[in-house]
Amino acid sequence: MIDAYEDPGDADRRSGPRYLWWLVTRQPGRSVAGAVFGSIWMVLLAATPYLMAKAIDEGLEPGDMGALAGWTTLLFLVGAFNAWLSIMRHRTMTRVRMDANFRTVKVVVRQAVRLGATLPAQVGAGEVVTIGVGDVQTISQSLTVVGPGVGAVVAYLVVAGLLLTLSVPLAVVVLVGVPLLGVIVGPLLGRLQGTETEYRERQGVLTARIGDLAGGLRVLNGLGGKSLFADAFRRDSQGLRAQGYRVGAVTSWIQALGVGLPTLFLAVVTWLAARMAAQGAISIGELVSVYGYVAVLAGWPVAFLIEGSYQLSRGVVAARRVVRLLRLEPAPDAGTADAPAEPSPLHDPESGVRVLPGRLTALAAARPADASAVVDRLGRYAPSEATWGGVRLDRIALPRVRERILVADHEADLFAGTLRHLVGGCREPGDIDEAEIARAVRTAAADDIVQGLPEGLDSAIDAQGRNLSGGQRQRVRLVRALLADPEVLLAVEPTSALDAHTEATVADRLRAAREGRTTVVTTTSPLVLDRADVVHFLVDGKVTATGSHQRLLAEEAGYRALVARDASSDAAEEVVR
Repeated sequence: MIDAYEDPGDADRRSGPRYLWWLVTRQPGRSVAGAVFGSIWMVLLAATPYLMAKAIDEGLEPGDMGALAGWTTLLFLVGAFNAWLSIMRHRTMTRVRMDANFRTVKVVVRQAVRLGATLPAQVGAGEVVTIGVGDVQTISQSLTVVGPGVGAVVAYLVVAGLLLTLSVPLAVVVLVGVPLLGVIVGPLLGRLQGTETEYRERQGVLTARIGDLAGGLRVLNGLGGKSLFADAFRRDSQGLRAQGYRVGAVTSWIQALGVGLPTLFLAVVTWLAARMAAQGAISIGELVSVYGYVAVLAGWPVAFLIEGSYQLSRGVVAARRVVRLLRLEPAPDAGTADAPAEPSPLHDPESGVRVLPGRLTALAAARPADASAVVDRLGRYAPSEATWGGVRLDRIALPRVRERILVADHEADLFAGTLRHLVGGCREPGDIDEAEIARAVRTAAADDIVQGLPEGLDSAIDAQGRNLSGGQRQRVRLVRALLADPEVLLAVEPTSALDAHTEATVADRLRAAREGRTTVVTTTSPLVLDRADVVHFLVDGKVTATGSHQRLLAEEAGYRALVARDASSDAAEEVVR
């Protein structure tokens, strides 16, 4: 089975079937073992009627107890051996499926990491969730055809060969009948692929809507938009339900035919064999063997072929979705230049923002999106003509930019795990000095969070910090950014969810902790703006004034109105408290 830290390899992204074949070829020994175990197991199932016929014709009918005991003993031994083979087949195929499951998860996660910030722009969150929750399992189940699927074909050929030794007409019926079953079921499998594909797409849309609803419920309540969103969700869920019924209708026909057609096939062959036995063309033992052959064929190989075709059809649909994700490419990086050797200014020509090294710079804008857009350009998360040390950012190799410039978004994802692992980012908990963590926690005024959790830094945090308040999540994100200790920190609204007292504490400590390092914050809070070395006031995304907080208050009416509004809000909040 694939190791948790093993490279899963380069997936075949040409098509869904090729991706499934790639999963098989990545574990050739196990796949061959599954096919061998499955083939021998099914062939020995077909051998049981042969041994029973011998026991009847050579032992029971002539009254030869020795021959009867011999054939019965052999029948028991073959059955016991086949039971062991069944266990080994199941174990091997479980490993094949689990390997495919883990390998697909790893290639999907690796691709998500590779796409990075461009992932949300290219594929919805619901699509990724649907792949991780449903498609991965469907793909792994489809690999059942590697073992029992191959064994079903081998057993079919062996039974046909055994019937040829008894009766050519019976063999012809079997040879023609089984492919005929495939011809009947085949069109339904094609239709299933179409309905299943549409169902998966609708499921991805609905999953994304659930995530949006869960994440923005408070905002929707405040704006009075909850009912509108609920109506849209209801329409989407009803459409998904209707599509699910269509998938279920096709599936029910496939499963019904999978049970009914083999039974009908068994009845036809048994009737023909009974007539031949009545006419003396075959013996009673051979009649029993024919019934056994066809019962085994209908009960296992044919059923596996139909079920395997069904699973494979669904697996192809799921694999196509995975392949579609794997084909996405991150934003092109044509940068080859080195980053500036020393701390250098950042400049965004589009807005006019200039960030001098070693200073705390604040961006204040009536529309927070304008300030965030500047940060995206300075952090090279959006195409722009921004420069670093006079060199365009898009001409500098992206890894060099990411090593030294960090964008800390106030809505950045928080993954489940211990608080220590969460704030450590990509580093292992043991690689982070305790004193280093303590300094970052104090700077972000997060001491109360650590002290309030039952096991401190080793306490479990839910995904997206659901067991923390909004202000606690914001401070945890700031701790993580400070522990990364970047040369340039671009923080988007790092204190927007904090009360005035905590916000002032964080502003003071952040300034002291980042002394001599380049820090940019987007904010309209006077408590943070007053600690900044330089404040850029943006109107419609352009710098209209630059200076200290106090100077802009005195000289810029628009800035004064923006900051005074926040100041009055803070004062009112303090009165309420």
